[in-house]
Amino acid sequence: MKKKHTKILLVDDEPDILEIIGYNLSSEGYQIYTAENGIEAISQAKKQKPHLIILDVMMPEMDGIEACEKLRAIPDLSETVITFLTARGEDYSQVAGFEAGADDYITKPIKPKVLVSKVKALLRRFKEADEQDASMKLGNLVINREEYKVLKGKEEIILPRKEFELLALLASKPGKVFKREDILDRVWGNEVVVGGRTIDVHIRKLREKIGDERFKTVKGVGYKFVV
Repeated sequence: MKKKHTKILLVDDEPDILEIIGYNLSSEGYQIYTAENGIEAISQAKKQKPHLIILDVMMPEMDGIEACEKLRAIPDLSETVITFLTARGEDYSQVAGFEAGADDYITKPIKPKVLVSKVKALLRRFKEADEQDASMKLGNLVINREEYKVLKGKEEIILPRKEFELLALLASKPGKVFKREDILDRVWGNEVVVGGRTIDVHIRKLREKIGDERFKTVKGVGYKFVV
């Protein structure tokens, strides 16, 4: 994916933040769009269909958590990566963000070069999957990596990107116990900072959508997928 074709939507109620981040990312060749609250963010996202949305949490009119929930309900944005950028670093705020469907969480202030590095890591999610791994069938579950689709019987299940990637990883080797550190490395990447409860939140959401019996916790080690 060429940078000049990559759209990033920045959402923050502080003009200085929008200007600084926008300047640094546009200097890298990305197409930058901005919004100052959640309502504007939804309008811009529908219009531009960005690849990545960097979303502040604390904003007037509609905060980032509510905006994220509404964005995740829009089918055309199902593959859009959403990351929160906020000064709030409390665990409950991070959990709320992941519950709303966010893919990641970045705490500000952050140095421009570090932010650019993290944006590059997040946008790698758009690389095409290898053809040999394009589709997996496990019982009544079909996981299509190429189209980011999950079918449970005849029902199509829409998953946020990180939930999908976690499911695809675990399902790639049914019965194998994936260690927590391996999951963090392979789904989130070494450059991305995530909270300790990140995996647990995503597994719980997958259990609700795919089926509790599909995921087994190996205490003190990690998780495995069961056919």
